[in-house]
Amino acid sequence: MSKELLHTPDGVRDIYNLECAKKDTVEKRISEVIKQYGYRNIQTPTFEFFDIFKKERGSVISKEMFKFFDRDGETLVLRPDITPSIARSAAKYFMDEDMPIRLSYCGNIFINKSSYQGRLKESTQMGAELIGDVTGDADAEMTAMLIDCLLQAGLKDFQVEIGHINFFNGLMEAANLDEEDQDYLRTLIENKNYFGVENLISEKEMAADVKHAILEMPKMFGTIDQIREAKALVQTIPVSLSAIEALEELYDVLKLYGVENYVTFDLGMLGKFKYYTGIIFKAYTYGTGDAIATGGRYDKLLMQFGKQAASIGFGIGLDALMIALERQKIEVDTDMVGTILLYDRKQKALAIRLAAHLRSKGTNLQLMKKYYEKSVKDYMEYAKRSYIGEILYIDEAGEMVQVIPANGGEVQTIALEELLKA
Repeated sequence: MSKELLHTPDGVRDIYNLECAKKDTVEKRISEVIKQYGYRNIQTPTFEFFDIFKKERGSVISKEMFKFFDRDGETLVLRPDITPSIARSAAKYFMDEDMPIRLSYCGNIFINKSSYQGRLKESTQMGAELIGDVTGDADAEMTAMLIDCLLQAGLKDFQVEIGHINFFNGLMEAANLDEEDQDYLRTLIENKNYFGVENLISEKEMAADVKHAILEMPKMFGTIDQIREAKALVQTIPVSLSAIEALEELYDVLKLYGVENYVTFDLGMLGKFKYYTGIIFKAYTYGTGDAIATGGRYDKLLMQFGKQAASIGFGIGLDALMIALERQKIEVDTDMVGTILLYDRKQKALAIRLAAHLRSKGTNLQLMKKYYEKSVKDYMEYAKRSYIGEILYIDEAGEMVQVIPANGGEVQTIALEELLKA
């Protein structure tokens, strides 16, 4: 029984040592970029009332949520998505604010996926939300900031695919399909299932130009020039036409940011969240099959919490990003490699004094008393397996300090007083 308790449940894992240090480093890099764009951090609860994520919100489906009850019988859920939590908070604390609100976050989300999918059920998500700005400039800022975040994290080869949900919505209005058919068609188009789309549409009565445009949707991806070609297919469908025009305007602003080379377009991208109302985007890179970031515009979500405010945001899957960095062999330098200050029992006072001095100078330092039964070599082996760079060993006389590289390099000897003056 005790051995069984050493294991974690399916879908969750421990992250420790160098892996955890690298994740912390990447998180700090991304946070710094978001801060430079003027966003301020907000923390929302790990669990909320079920109603925050109910079906009408358009978030994660109910069966993929971890639900439980409080002592009063209220249904609670571990948050599967942070955006509705941000929307609730913004409506509560910024109800009367009529200027743009820039919020950022970092927290874990919990999605009860099937164990057979081999995906994490708990993962870390970082993101930002721009509330109260309906313009295309806000779309461009969010897209450019996401690209800057991924570049700062260390990625070099990635693409942000951008779509617009109203292209699909306009076609659905013109096609007059019921909700069940729309949901099924959404899945087929997202999966680029050309034959499935053809089979479904061939059975439905609708205008020939609408039918043709829907059939072509899975093929509508690539450069902005390829997306412009789709305008000819929707000249009689204003909502879909305006979606393409919005993407054209977005591309022009992204060129001003200088990030257009990281962008492609996909009119067949529809997103898993139904609260999206405008542009949507996903970031992909080598080494992971899933998107490492998703986002989009959700102009009606805050209205469900009582505040009318257009909004756009993105979330970066930090765990997926770390997998991509590892598989692409991109080094993440950390401040984990520190120092051990090793001392004999008689030199405790000197060791504490030196440790305080070195820490005040920014050295990451572990203070360790040397046990008689252990040799300096034992501590070197410990340093190597703990990713510690060197050992400072105060000799028995308390006058000299040996600088011992953990990797077995040349040992140097420095007077203790010199270190205290440095």
